[in-house]
Amino acid sequence: MLRNFAAWWPASLLIALIVAFVPVPFPDSPDTDWREYNGNAEKNHYSSLHQITPENVSQLTKAWEYASGGADSVRNQTQMQCNPIVIDGILYGVSAGSQAFALDAATGQERWKTALNDETFKMNSRGVTYWANGADKRIFFSFGHWLYALDAATGKPVPTFGRAGKISLRDGLTRTGADDYVISNTPGIIFENRIIVGTRVSEGPTALKGDIRAYDVRTGQLVWTFRTIPEPGEFGYNTWPKDGYRNVGGANNWMGMAIDRKRGIVYAPTGSAAFDFYGGNRLGNNLFANCLLALNARTGQRIWHYQLVHHDIWDRDPPAPPNLLTVTHTGPDGRPRKIDAVAQITKQGQVFVFDRVTGKPLFPIEEKPFPASDIPGEKASLTQPIPLKPAPFTRQIFTEKDINETVADRDEIVGQLRASRTGTPYNPLGRQRTIFFPGTDGGAQWGGAAVDPNGIIYIPAKEIPVYSSLVDAPKPTAVSSAEKLYATNCGACHGADRRGDHSGAYPSLLGIADRMKPEAIHQLLQKGRGMMPAFSHLSAAERTAIVDFISGAKTGQEAVATTKTLTWVPYTHTGYNRWYDRNGFPVSRPPWGTLTAIDLNTGDHRWQIPLGEFPALTQQGLPPTGTDNYGGPVVTASGLLFIAATPDEKFRVFDRQTGKLLWETQLPAAGYATPATYSVRGKQYVVIACGGGKLKTRSGDRYVAFALK
Repeated sequence: MLRNFAAWWPASLLIALIVAFVPVPFPDSPDTDWREYNGNAEKNHYSSLHQITPENVSQLTKAWEYASGGADSVRNQTQMQCNPIVIDGILYGVSAGSQAFALDAATGQERWKTALNDETFKMNSRGVTYWANGADKRIFFSFGHWLYALDAATGKPVPTFGRAGKISLRDGLTRTGADDYVISNTPGIIFENRIIVGTRVSEGPTALKGDIRAYDVRTGQLVWTFRTIPEPGEFGYNTWPKDGYRNVGGANNWMGMAIDRKRGIVYAPTGSAAFDFYGGNRLGNNLFANCLLALNARTGQRIWHYQLVHHDIWDRDPPAPPNLLTVTHTGPDGRPRKIDAVAQITKQGQVFVFDRVTGKPLFPIEEKPFPASDIPGEKASLTQPIPLKPAPFTRQIFTEKDINETVADRDEIVGQLRASRTGTPYNPLGRQRTIFFPGTDGGAQWGGAAVDPNGIIYIPAKEIPVYSSLVDAPKPTAVSSAEKLYATNCGACHGADRRGDHSGAYPSLLGIADRMKPEAIHQLLQKGRGMMPAFSHLSAAERTAIVDFISGAKTGQEAVATTKTLTWVPYTHTGYNRWYDRNGFPVSRPPWGTLTAIDLNTGDHRWQIPLGEFPALTQQGLPPTGTDNYGGPVVTASGLLFIAATPDEKFRVFDRQTGKLLWETQLPAAGYATPATYSVRGKQYVVIACGGGKLKTRSGDRYVAFALK
């Protein structure tokens, strides 16, 4: 009977019916951990818990609140992006002051907290990594350029790991002419007795190399290295100029990894080569920048790779770990078959889906032509890979029809747009204003996507136009002015006028002397903090000149002896300029932030809704427009999707089948992080780090957990 029924139906429709109606069994456990960053090795933000349901979610109430410490409520410069882990009833996280801690996961009572001061700056840590072998239980935690192994019971450094419980991530990454800025703000991943880590380095010409490395979890000894910028004789070396590995940095894994432990394969996306917006000194496709890498977790050897952007000059690196999942596709014989897959979301609003073992795309990808660069010395790639399915989850181009109908200063904005480069996703930057849409940081961002066992992926994203252009970089000379030093090192982010950007991601430096002492600014330049890299390649005299200039103590014309650099490039960019009107709203038509569900069995979109709202617009009777958002979702077996992420400081729960809003509550500060859900003694909790600090929202230091009454 079933065979006769199937004969009358197309295979693709049968697959959709099977996925939609065959129940997926979920285990029920009284105590369920959230063992890893983003929930599991597959990075799927998924939990089998189903105590909280669509029927009772309205009964959620605050179970406990923990003040982690370290928030800067005056300058709103601290954040928390941590997705905490929960092991055997203990929650491990990172404070607003960059310290690791452990709590009773049922009560929020503190068990221990570090007081490290090796690097006196705050970094936006996204969490910690857990490893155990019998009674030996460790928390791996990055602080500055150090990777610590902490005793999970006490928080004390394990003395047999590295040098007194820590190893330096700078070791092995240096190159001539580079700075020394390196941190690991995304937790590493465990395979057997190894911890595999990526790093964040600066994004300018002086960036360190982006090697991916594995260390012995007991001793801290280096086990293997994968060089993301190949050396002579290595695969990919011919995609760079000669000695590219000596002259270029970046191509680093800053966004985290996923791992198939059964097969021993780690999946690592890589960042752009530095400098992000000009590649005349690195002509070629630049492997292994902007790639999804499949590496042997035991040896670090490459199994396969796919380059998502060739010769990136747009900072279009993948923003989050990939998701490992199983999908049902039609085989060559026309029958449904299960495929273990890996899906990678992008800042451009695309989803690339591959066979996890072979690297073969599961949906067609076409190399499409895009405009050439008109900047002397630059050679943009003739083509870029574009998935034909799934369809993008954000709009791809910004034209006059995309301008908001109610935008203020409409005539001025139309005029500026007509004078800009726009109309394709890959317009090379030139001296003319160039539009990025979606913006330079997404589309999708570091919060990543959730995936359920039915192969549905849930992606938070934003769609706000950003503009920039290239300008001449001051040439390195024996003597330079403080004003030129500022323009070279600071102007691209904080603006030539020192006003920063609208979002607050790059704050205004006007009046900084009233907020910070010169000594603190010196330290910030030397060691970095949060999104800001260290400018350790500058001399003390150069840093003093910049401090005096931005503080208004000098005119900016004083001559300063400058450090000779071997990594100078002739252009810099004019900043990450989010395009808002005079009322503070994006110039594009809403939605400005979205949540999208896509079926990766078929490649079809299930639903899309706005994510976030501007209270001022909602009070005028307008429907939610969506907003900027940072942080990922969590999905559960009971059919729920939990997410904060928005500057309206709300925590929301949606029906993952339909996108319908089921519950929301106000947080003490915006939750720019991914929640975690777990159960202790049969009770399910969901916790979110409320750090705020981005998008001009107030900073906070609270972790808030919710449970049913």
